[in-house]
Amino acid sequence: MLDSQIRLRKLNFTHLMRRVSHIKHIFNELHFKLVRIIAEGGMGIVYEAEQKGAGKFVKRVAVKLIREEYSKIEEFRSNFVGEARLVADLIHTNIVQTYHLGEISGQYFMTMEYVDGITLEDFIMRHRDTKQLVPTDLAGFIVSRICRGLSHAHQRCDKSGRNLGIVHRDVNPRNIMLAREGDVKLTDFGIAKAFDLMYNEEGEVIAGKDESLSPEQARREVTDARADLFSCAILLSELLLGENIFEANREEATRKNILELSIPDFTDLRPEIDPRLDDILQRAFKRDREKRYQSAQAMLTALEMFLYGDGYGPTNEKLAAYMLDLFDEGGENAAERWNKGLTPGLEQNESD
Repeated sequence: MLDSQIRLRKLNFTHLMRRVSHIKHIFNELHFKLVRIIAEGGMGIVYEAEQKGAGKFVKRVAVKLIREEYSKIEEFRSNFVGEARLVADLIHTNIVQTYHLGEISGQYFMTMEYVDGITLEDFIMRHRDTKQLVPTDLAGFIVSRICRGLSHAHQRCDKSGRNLGIVHRDVNPRNIMLAREGDVKLTDFGIAKAFDLMYNEEGEVIAGKDESLSPEQARREVTDARADLFSCAILLSELLLGENIFEANREEATRKNILELSIPDFTDLRPEIDPRLDDILQRAFKRDREKRYQSAQAMLTALEMFLYGDGYGPTNEKLAAYMLDLFDEGGENAAERWNKGLTPGLEQNESD
């Protein structure tokens, strides 16, 4: 009887190892075809790619490749691997998903969700180029979705239940994607910090783009999740005004503005801004983080109370319709049509 059980266990183990070997073979058979460059920076390149499988299976993905020269530097390699490990389990509608981390001949790459759309920077620039301002409710909606993604990241815990202490530290228009379907997605956790995952020199270097820094970052202080909320306030004010109120010609002047520039009454700068939205900005712009919103969830709640407190407000589908109108012929009047309820596909039906 015992001999039979031993033989059965050996057979089961052999079968398991064959399955593991088979699975490894499957992963080795994955193929990617690079289609075009989506974005290119000093340290890496992001490609649109096609992942091919059996039965003519094709899936569009994004492939983020760290440049070969940086792959050889321990600091950059560790940060790239750390970013992949960090975002692997950040599965949320408002965060770009990461599927796989790979390495080819010493060069590391990430396979990520492909977002068919534009960056928030493109969205803002289109409004500038056509001399119009983003509708106030859409501005609030976009930032509320960013807060949703940040709230998920900030609350993420490891397997033991310990909060990972994730801080994005680079929430800016280039790192926000707007999908054609109207989804708003936060991406690029490349300089995020998290316990035990990311290379971090807080107190020695400034992480993030100067015009999107929190006061803590500008002072080279240790940050927490509340730093990202100041950056969200910068995003919201830029969407509403069409410009970053802190940005100057020199980096030092920009950082000085972040630390010292008087925060304006935004209803004076744009009269159609609701006082409730100005209240949200004033609180999120508090330089003393103890007086700021204490969590992304709290800022999200405030924005959603503004957006939906009086009834039906913006949705992904409405943002998608507005984007289509904005970039279409006659897009220079898209904001006016939105404010009048005349955005194509969203016109009010009098019989409703």
